[in-house]
Amino acid sequence: MRRRAVTTDDGQGRGPGAALVTIGAFARLSRLSAKALRRYDELGLLPPALVDPVNGYRYYDPAQVRAARLVAWLRRIGMPLARIREVIALDSGAAAAAIRAYWAQIEAETAARRDLAAFLIDQLSTEDVMTSVGTLGIRYAARTDTGAVRETNQDAVYAGARLLAVADGFGEGGAGASTAAIDALKPLAPGAVPAAELLNSLHDAAERAAHAVRDAVAGSGGGGAPEESGTTLTAMVWTGSQLGLVHIGDSRAYLLRGGELFRITHDHSLVQSMIDDGSLTEEEAFSHPQRAMLLKVLSGDGSYRFRPDVDVRDARPGDRYLLCSDGLSAVVDGGELARVLTAADGPGTAVRGLMELAEAAGAPDNVACAVADVVEL
Repeated sequence: MRRRAVTTDDGQGRGPGAALVTIGAFARLSRLSAKALRRYDELGLLPPALVDPVNGYRYYDPAQVRAARLVAWLRRIGMPLARIREVIALDSGAAAAAIRAYWAQIEAETAARRDLAAFLIDQLSTEDVMTSVGTLGIRYAARTDTGAVRETNQDAVYAGARLLAVADGFGEGGAGASTAAIDALKPLAPGAVPAAELLNSLHDAAERAAHAVRDAVAGSGGGGAPEESGTTLTAMVWTGSQLGLVHIGDSRAYLLRGGELFRITHDHSLVQSMIDDGSLTEEEAFSHPQRAMLLKVLSGDGSYRFRPDVDVRDARPGDRYLLCSDGLSAVVDGGELARVLTAADGPGTAVRGLMELAEAAGAPDNVACAVADVVEL
């Protein structure tokens, strides 16, 4: 809002012109303190309508009350100031969608922290009474393909005895970003990570991946802003009878156990946030035009505001895991995935069958998938 200079006050909380009020009066109307209003002015978030050029007194238009109260409520739910600035600039419908997406993200992150807390409580409670358990390993296969429409492949995949990973790059530096993210996790692969150090190791690996993506995008030589390139990342690390999960974006991890297929990752996408709040069904999301809009990724600008989800899960002999990019999950429904995974006699057969499903669905995007069977060693 453009400011104009003023020099008078009528002494009753109104500035020059009946429509304007002093900062004190506006603070009462908006339920924000004068200190907060000055701070929001300095940040360009809620500038006053007029400022006295001599003494710096601020005057507000009562029409600003609605925006000011919205700022107050958004701060109450914990929304960062930078994000509030974006929301209040939107029309009502878009602002509602942005708030919905923000809160879905908070709930997903809270759920992930709750799972981690439960794991830590269990680990610490049993640390002194742990008994020996059988060590598990995996048999695995992986493949990536450009698909039928794209000219280049920005997906990357890795499968080894300790690490399974899929990354889906985007933007001009996407191919380098996806490869760099997975390469950053490979130090976890050569040997088993002690169970007690698994969470710390996963956290460190996630930070390495974020920095590696930034460096890869910076060195790609492509045009465009760095934040316009980046990658998703979904990876699993095996250690003993447990596995660690690192996840950000909309690539997915599934578990086939006891004949049932479970999705064990939560998409960081706009349509997933709409599913979470009940405004969209799974069936509607499958063909939604904004299906590819992501809320969290590893970005080429080096931003680490959006940290990957980190989790620890118990593995069982006979489990079959699938990691895939949305080049598979966006065109093949869960029933078909379950059918192929259940019928396959091994990871290699499963991967071939899944790639055939993507091809039959038109393969409009790059495809990457990795399948692992948990076995006793």
